[in-house]
Amino acid sequence: MFRKMIKKSAVFLLAVFFMLQNVTVVSASADITISAPSYILIEASTGKVICEMNATERRSPASITKIMTLLLIFEQLEEGKIALTDEVMTSAYAKSMGGSQVYLEEGEIQSVDTLIKCITVASGNDASVAMAEYIAGSESSFVEMMNQKAEELGMADTHFEDCCGLTDSDNHYTTAMDVAIMSRELTTKYPEVFDYSTIWMEDITHSTVQGVSQFTLSSTNKLLRQYDWITGLKTGSTDKAKYCISATASKDGIDLIAVVMGAPDPANRFQDAATLLNYGYNVSQMYVDENTAALPPLAVEGGVKEEVPIVYEGEFRYLDIVGSDLGQVAKELSLPQAAQAPIEEGKAAGEAIYLLNGAIIGRVPIVYGESVEKAVYKDYLIKMFQAFLL
Repeated sequence: MFRKMIKKSAVFLLAVFFMLQNVTVVSASADITISAPSYILIEASTGKVICEMNATERRSPASITKIMTLLLIFEQLEEGKIALTDEVMTSAYAKSMGGSQVYLEEGEIQSVDTLIKCITVASGNDASVAMAEYIAGSESSFVEMMNQKAEELGMADTHFEDCCGLTDSDNHYTTAMDVAIMSRELTTKYPEVFDYSTIWMEDITHSTVQGVSQFTLSSTNKLLRQYDWITGLKTGSTDKAKYCISATASKDGIDLIAVVMGAPDPANRFQDAATLLNYGYNVSQMYVDENTAALPPLAVEGGVKEEVPIVYEGEFRYLDIVGSDLGQVAKELSLPQAAQAPIEEGKAAGEAIYLLNGAIIGRVPIVYGESVEKAVYKDYLIKMFQAFLL
């Protein structure tokens, strides 16, 4: 129950955080040269925007649409609605997809695991539609799920018309900011996606009425061979969208997401992403407080127990991009002298406040570790009797 409450709150706070970033983002145009007209660079664990340009400008996303498709697939896996070993049959409609494909045949059966590889590595439009139909019954129903998820995540400037980005409809659009939001959601909640997005080449087996054949999946993300710390995530290109990428990288405990939209050619797309990632690693340093130390319990007033355990809700992470001395970060605890029953597990008891040079840089809730019921008359009688016996 506590975990579900935190998960729902995190989604809301994520959307609010990104909206607030529009006021505080740093433009890197004076420090770096980017060919694309729209981009954003964020740190994944904190969601902090490091730099951006035209990040809320609506643009055609091409195949980086599939980031949302993958997010819904992994969500279905987490909820137990599908499994990696499930067998998925390709429909005539899925086979008919043009653009990038893995050449699935009508009636061909592949596992969910294989189809995730086909989507992530080779950007298979046919594999994307096959999975959409398997999960939702039809691509249109799956697209409704995509748009609903976008709304839940606060992606206010996004609307999907298909599950793969092949459409040239003006009503299929997103922004660099929104791509960063869904990329962060996918990679922080389901880091197992990196098991797929770091594959350079891998063979799959087509088994159809025509016979058995091997097909080599080749990654569309050339940064896997060009950038040491790259971990993914997804490329895209159409005549309308030009060249796009959501590039993820991990180095020294800092996870970055660089979204480039509308680059003029493939080489510029990858160069832009690498330039943004290099810039991010050059200016960033991370402060981490794991908050694993035990906290003393709080006294309880009016409850069936005399005290209640309290715990940090989680770790604290702060990304600095201005060269601060992070050795000066201080932590202060704000807690009541006693807690009033009834007490619900997971509810906030107080907070840890982090300061740098006297300014607050963040907070972490301190929550109750268990529930305590309010004492009634008989409870007081029992306590009196126990005290008498002692």
